[in-house]
Amino acid sequence: MANSHERSTRSCVAGLQYYGAFYRRALHPLLERVNGYVMRWLRRKYRRLRAFLKAKACWRRTTRQYPRLFAQWAWCVSF
Repeated sequence: MANSHERSTRSCVAGLQYYGAFYRRALHPLLERVNGYVMRWLRRKYRRLRAFLKAKACWRRTTRQYPRLFAQWAWCVSF
C-alpha cells in the first residue's frame, strides 16, 4: 500500500503534529476524511474489497497489524 499518495499524505499529516499537540480533537474530522479517501481508494483498487463489509474487515485487520502505516493512524483509525 505504500505509494506516492501515502508518502504525500504522511508528510502533510505529520506536519500537523504541532497543531495536534494543542487541538487534537479538532483534527479528528480532517483525519477521518483522509482515512475515508484511503478507504475509497482501497475499494476502487481491489475488486475483492468493493463490498463495504469486506473492505471494513480489511481496514480493521490492516490498522491492527500495521498501526504506523499511515501517519494519521497514530491519532485516528476510523473513517
